[in-house]
Amino acid sequence: MTLNDIWFLLFVVLIAGYLILDGFDLGVGILHLLVAKNDTERRLVLNSIGPIWDGNEVWLIVGGGVLFAAFPLAYASLFSGFYLAMMLVLLFLILRTVAIEFRSKRKPKGWRTLWDVVFSLSSLFIALLLGVAFGNIIAGLPLDALGNIHINVFELLTPFPLLVGISAVAMMAMHGAIFLIMKTDGELQQRVKGYAPRLMIIFFVLNTLVVLAILLFQSQTMENYNGTLLLGVFPAIALVALIVAWRMVRAERYFSAFVASSAMIALLLFSGAIGMYPNLIISSIDASNNLTINNAASEENTLVVMLVITLIGLPFVLAYTAGVYYFFRGKTELTAESY
Repeated sequence: MTLNDIWFLLFVVLIAGYLILDGFDLGVGILHLLVAKNDTERRLVLNSIGPIWDGNEVWLIVGGGVLFAAFPLAYASLFSGFYLAMMLVLLFLILRTVAIEFRSKRKPKGWRTLWDVVFSLSSLFIALLLGVAFGNIIAGLPLDALGNIHINVFELLTPFPLLVGISAVAMMAMHGAIFLIMKTDGELQQRVKGYAPRLMIIFFVLNTLVVLAILLFQSQTMENYNGTLLLGVFPAIALVALIVAWRMVRAERYFSAFVASSAMIALLLFSGAIGMYPNLIISSIDASNNLTINNAASEENTLVVMLVITLIGLPFVLAYTAGVYYFFRGKTELTAESY
């Protein structure tokens, strides 16, 4: 395994961490207006992620930093085509943050309802846009020989990327529902319990359609899987993890269901990464324009220095994350300091 391979793997791991951790609190936001029927319930939903949502977003920043430092050409090319889409993601991230912080600062019902809507819609659009971006990367982009992507935001909204985006929304909503079941009780928990199995079915159907679309129309993505049957183990285990999550929800073993759901998300991302490898961006114009982990990477000494820093710093990040989740475990309770 080369340094380029190691950094590709680390990048995928970091993005998987983001999708698992920020994925559930985006899912909580997507479900916010659906499951919470009064002010107290909406405060409980917000405070279920209150101590951890901002730390979860750090994983996206770290993942973007790794892409910038380890594969700068891919980073620059993505910005050339996804600039407006990335600015929209940033806008919704800002709106979501403002909604969480401002929502309970005033008591009028209209004020709180406004920020409830902003919180829910911004969570939904972040999930949708990230899914659409991933769908376009799998499908291939009009990348020229100079590394520029010639596409506008409306051209990104083709059927396959939109299908991936909607599937991402369902996946995060499902993941968020399992988290909410762990963090709530009473009528609110019972209401979320009713949504969780239906969201699992919706996600299963949508993800099956995504897989069929890849099999039928994304030949470049399937090349690695055609090389060896062993690679098919990853999507197969992802399906098993989804089934386990379903069974654990039915058995009221919610932490096990959450772990299974997290494993499924990671396995699905790894399945996509295997299909892309060694490509980072696939050109729909000419395969010779593809940006790979080799021709888009930084110099070897840069990768070495970064790896040493990562090996020193990553354990602290993991320890901090584990500590936060440990200290704020258990059911959500409202206090004077709560949102």
